[in-house]
Amino acid sequence: MTRAMSRGAFRVSIAVLFGVVIGFAGAAQAQQDNRQVPASATEVKLSFAPIVKQVAPAVVNVYATRKVVERRSVSPFFNDPFFRRFFGDNGSGFGQPRERVQRALGSGVIISSDGIVITNHHVIKDADEVRVALNDRREFDADIILKDERTDLAVLKIKGDGPFDSVPFADSDSLEVGDIVLAIGNPFGVGQTVTQGIVSALARTQVGVTDYQFFIQTDAAINPGNSGGALVDMHGRLVGINSAIFTRSGGSNGIGFAIPAHMVQFVASQAGQGDKIKRPWLGATVQLVNAEIADAMALDRPRGVLVTNVYDGSPAQEAQLQVGDLVIAIDGKEVSDPDSFGYRFATKTLGGTATFTIERDQKQIDVAVVLRPAPETVPRDTRNLTEYSPFEGATVMNLSPAVADELRLDGDPEGVVVSAIAPNSAAARIGLRIGDIVRAVNEQEVQSTRMLEAITRSSPRLWQLDIERNGKVNRIVLRG
Repeated sequence: MTRAMSRGAFRVSIAVLFGVVIGFAGAAQAQQDNRQVPASATEVKLSFAPIVKQVAPAVVNVYATRKVVERRSVSPFFNDPFFRRFFGDNGSGFGQPRERVQRALGSGVIISSDGIVITNHHVIKDADEVRVALNDRREFDADIILKDERTDLAVLKIKGDGPFDSVPFADSDSLEVGDIVLAIGNPFGVGQTVTQGIVSALARTQVGVTDYQFFIQTDAAINPGNSGGALVDMHGRLVGINSAIFTRSGGSNGIGFAIPAHMVQFVASQAGQGDKIKRPWLGATVQLVNAEIADAMALDRPRGVLVTNVYDGSPAQEAQLQVGDLVIAIDGKEVSDPDSFGYRFATKTLGGTATFTIERDQKQIDVAVVLRPAPETVPRDTRNLTEYSPFEGATVMNLSPAVADELRLDGDPEGVVVSAIAPNSAAARIGLRIGDIVRAVNEQEVQSTRMLEAITRSSPRLWQLDIERNGKVNRIVLRG
């Protein structure tokens, strides 16, 4: 299983980072003051110390804290759900609410001299305060200027006078399997640590820890507490941010995953432009080409992604993409499955176009897709439903391409969608989820949030709900 790993009460694991600097025979010869970054394979065999000296000052420890309120039981009996069922949580038997501080520890990388730091989203998730500690033991408060759960990345700004040491970006697309890499971070809170390995694989797409799966796999030892640390090449450049491990024991098994520098740069470039990342919208859906589909299409092997739907008024329609088109590359970069397709398209900068190389009717052609964000075609008209009904406690919005993108929904972006659910509400009890689309109530098609709110004011003896989830419509029947 893939396990996320970050030390602290958050337990937002998603491993990363590293053990011991490994020396080779003859390392003593490399301990001279005039050491430089290795310039040849022969020199690399001597020591990685010059690279570590170059990069280590830019790798930081990230401390995140948040305050949570909890009620402490006066009697141990009141912790038992059986007793709470009869006595309730009304204060009898329970002490006054108390505030508790939760802490999380991870790593980060300074990418500019003015103190911009990249780390993992799960390290600072829900944090009230963030502090970074430098390699030279200086500590600073930091502001969270951007966080993106979909990529598991966050951007911080050190509140202190620079300049700070920073790490330059490498072209992660130029990496090759077998390249030597170093991982630097703070495993288990023991202090900055370096491990060495190779790039074991590229474009791993079934890791399951972010929306955009396109990871660098490495055998450099990665352990809890190092989330957000640096994966660097032999020139001391950042090739990735360590984020996850595959583990059966909770420790390093030699299979670690890093977010490519190309994605990191894209997220960093969005900092200061708002609290949400703006990505290009295609307005089409694609699917994996398996062996059966490849055989039916007379392909020499399974490759590319198959266009299965094109929405009206979308960039895909404007580019004249068609259902059945086989997309094999974006701007010359091969795509092999929906995850790699999503990564290649999502990291494009808004404005201009992207060139899709497609196969149609046994011919290969290029089409230009305009890079623009998903539009909000109808007002959201967000409403909190409070009337006594199966929807009590649900917050709903009118669907549009922009809302669908935010909620990570595929399919036709029309209708009314659930965007939040209050705990212990009627909506929660009947099993409604964020992202559910309300298609009809009592055989009446729901076209807007205003219409759904009006329906909840009625008091039928029987409620018949048609709810779409993951592309399938399910019917729920309840007594009024």
